[in-house]
Amino acid sequence: MSKNRVAAAEGWFTMDADEPRLLGTRGIDSGSYFFPPSMATSANPAHPFEEREPVELSRRGRVWSLATNHYQPPEPYMSPEPFEPYTVLAVELEEEKMVILGQLADGVAPETVKVGDPVELVLGTLYEDDDNEYLVWKWQPATGGKG
Repeated sequence: MSKNRVAAAEGWFTMDADEPRLLGTRGIDSGSYFFPPSMATSANPAHPFEEREPVELSRRGRVWSLATNHYQPPEPYMSPEPFEPYTVLAVELEEEKMVILGQLADGVAPETVKVGDPVELVLGTLYEDDDNEYLVWKWQPATGGKG
């Protein structure tokens, strides 16, 4: 029996396996970008009450910073048993010039990624239960094409 593939953070990204996108908002007056769409409460100081429109954010960016977590985070984080270290990348998006955090894609060795490297968004498993595979966005080294 196959598991349902569901978003671990509904409304934060598209579930397009070939070209997933983060979903954000953009200020109509300022053009400032915000992520995640449902929790971004800060504002551009020059336009504090501007209306925002939904937008799909860039799929590509450059590694701004990275760190490998060797300790299991507390609940509600769901981790495999036994806990496996994972690497988190801070990625500056290509178009928006904002920094988004996300895990390094499964199967990519952390030592092969460095600050400044181009990366792209993919979907990966955060955790699974008996019925569902919960997906999140992750970053992998960029391949050809533009997105």
